[in-house]
Amino acid sequence: MYAIIKNGGKQYKVQEGDYLNLDKMDAEPKSTVEVTEVLAINDGELKVGTPFVDGAKVTLEVINSGKEKKVTIFKKRRRKDSKLKRGFRRQYTRVKVAKIAS
Repeated sequence: MYAIIKNGGKQYKVQEGDYLNLDKMDAEPKSTVEVTEVLAINDGELKVGTPFVDGAKVTLEVINSGKEKKVTIFKKRRRKDSKLKRGFRRQYTRVKVAKIAS
């Protein structure tokens, strides 16, 4: 059984027991979060929502929060002093898929 959920403008295919790094949420570790934005669910037959499946929800268990590795953005053009260097670290919340209910 799997589901396709929407979170933070992105879509994720999840199964029970999967771990995900979602966009930063204000949730304490060992708490639960319910996602009702379920785009599709497959429990033997595929149910696709318009845009969301009615009555379907995915329960997530919050593990911790953190930052990913730094991504360095470097732009250089062939002119004198024409360069730009920036870095970015995405903040995330690590969750475990506890239950998928249709």
